[in-house]
Amino acid sequence: MMDSALYNRDILRLASALVVGDKLESPHGTAECRSPICGSRIQADLILTDDGMVAAIALRANACALGQASAAILRSHAVGSDLSTIADIRAGIERALKKADEMPECWPELAVLTPAREYPSRHAAILLPYDALLAAAVQMEQAS
Repeated sequence: MMDSALYNRDILRLASALVVGDKLESPHGTAECRSPICGSRIQADLILTDDGMVAAIALRANACALGQASAAILRSHAVGSDLSTIADIRAGIERALKKADEMPECWPELAVLTPAREYPSRHAAILLPYDALLAAAVQMEQAS
């Protein structure tokens, strides 16, 4: 049974906004991350500018609505950010989910993930898109 506080209209709207089969032609890095807790998987393609800014990303999700919504938020805001900013936002989301801080305000849509604080088994799915994107950057570094 879906919990309406958790899987609310905003979460479902964001989840449905994620582009199915999203893929970049010649990504600089690609990675897949999987949550051992729930089995969600996110694949990320990444292209960076010469100065290390995110130029393009593609995210493919086989995840619950929360993971898909989180991926959609990341996809809509990541371009133009550097990887350390993405890592900081990921850390902020994790702190917020653990009730140690408020949800980062830099991307207002992140607030819709706040009800997931009460569902620790869903935290990994929410963080997965960020983990996959950062893993794609590591893969890119290792390849060069």
